Amino acid sequence: MILIAKVLIVIIALLHSYFLVLEMFLWTTRGPKVFRNFPKDLFEPTKTLAANQGLYNGFLAAGLLWSLFISDEMWQKNIALFFLGCVAIAGIYGALTASKKIFYIQALPAIVAIVFLTF
Repeated sequence: MILIAKVLIVIIALLHSYFLVLEMFLWTTRGPKVFRNFPKDLFEPTKTLAANQGLYNGFLAAGLLWSLFISDEMWQKNIALFFLGCVAIAGIYGALTASKKIFYIQALPAIVAIVFLTF
């Protein structure tokens, strides 16, 4: 169970690293292809806001990866649970306010990882 949780943590961290790159560096080029429902004329004016959001995704990815390198098992689990909880809450909030799809992409994997890490 712990191995599955760690694999899920790596996958979630990679996903949030992708969000960082997309939102910080590819917002005006790749962003319109990924976020088709977002008006194309708003990508340039929202570039700074997207970069800020991408930075936060990077912090989540860094925290999840950091948790894998903590030698104390209790602290490793606690740090992983904290960052997975942040990801899950962000995903639920995004699903409620922006798109239901966010729940499946962001929140659900974090919730599954929390379950595997807890039991």
